[in-house]
Amino acid sequence: MNTDPIRDYFTGLQSRIVAELEAADGQPFRTDQWQRPEGGGGISRLIEEGQLFERGGVNFSHVKGEAMPASATAHRPELAGRRWEAMGVSLVLHPRNPHCPTSHMNVRFFVAEKDGAEPVWWFGGGMDLTPYYGFEQDAVHFHGTCRDALAPWGIATYQHFKSWCDRYFFLKHRNEARGIGGIFFDDLNEEGFERCFALTQSVGDHFTAAYLPILERRRDIPYGEHERDFHAYRRGRYVEFNLVWDRGTLFGLQSGGRTESILMSLPPIVKWRYDWQPEAGSEEAKLYTDFLPPRDWV
Repeated sequence: MNTDPIRDYFTGLQSRIVAELEAADGQPFRTDQWQRPEGGGGISRLIEEGQLFERGGVNFSHVKGEAMPASATAHRPELAGRRWEAMGVSLVLHPRNPHCPTSHMNVRFFVAEKDGAEPVWWFGGGMDLTPYYGFEQDAVHFHGTCRDALAPWGIATYQHFKSWCDRYFFLKHRNEARGIGGIFFDDLNEEGFERCFALTQSVGDHFTAAYLPILERRRDIPYGEHERDFHAYRRGRYVEFNLVWDRGTLFGLQSGGRTESILMSLPPIVKWRYDWQPEAGSEEAKLYTDFLPPRDWV
């Protein structure tokens, strides 16, 4: 299967997003090219201690293997033992200001091949928002842009992917959402390759329109140690989800991926507290009551 057009889109998307993020921060991203001994490699683009981003990364990877890892065959056991190829762009951005939300986006493609059989392929991806201090205007904007990204495929597609995101980015051991969601999809191969590729491109192309206006509104809001303390505490939930539940993290580690690039999603400063509860009526409490429970924002 010729995957060159997909690779060209993903590498171009990485470059475009990094250019916009550099313009927003004012500091250049570091570029780190790497090779994977088992096959393939990637380009990691990282920023640390920027003016806006405390830590962030925009990664492209294109990796191959001779046998599917366990995380990829858990719900597709018939593909065990097939050759595989995976590529995509994955990003996580952790701003320093607690009033600026963390955001994640990824778009990816996977194909499993076997001599004498048709290739089995699918796309996946999505974007989501993790605020620490909630603003309804931001939630409406982010979800509205997600809806717009999927508009050519009908409002039902947005509603389906929005609900999927709410279910996926949920910490079962906390009975709590990671953030306010967005859109999420996986195993997308219905109605042909061109449709699925176009949908995936639209998701990737809408990310900066969904996220950057929020950062511009919130980046100069004053904050102190109280806000930073809650910021670090809530970042702990992000770490817990990525290390316990995230399929992408598990796939990367099980497939012999590059650990530095896989774990670039983790925030630099995090705190855990025993049985901590926010003060009733506080801005911190509003995150739990008004924003984390899934709701229809648009």
